Amino acid sequence: MTKADIVHAIAERTGLERQAILIIVEEMMATIKQNMANGENVYLRGFGTFEIVHRAQKTGRNISKNTTVIVPEHNIPKFKPCKEFKEAVK
Repeated sequence: MTKADIVHAIAERTGLERQAILIIVEEMMATIKQNMANGENVYLRGFGTFEIVHRAQKTGRNISKNTTVIVPEHNIPKFKPCKEFKEAVK
């Protein structure tokens, strides 16, 4: 399912204009990205949590050149679905 499919589905269910829904969906995604970029987790009750996970520095391998490289420490985004979400997908 793409963003356009989501917008279309919401428009069908609510009867609202697609353009208005598209703006809302894009603003929601932008807000989540901005808060995570600022180091904050985002909690959506009944849906899940967008968390920031810290990865420590490690040694990796470049197999094409057969050399080792240092992968610096960094943060990555992670989504953790809520219990109801997990049960619905099962």
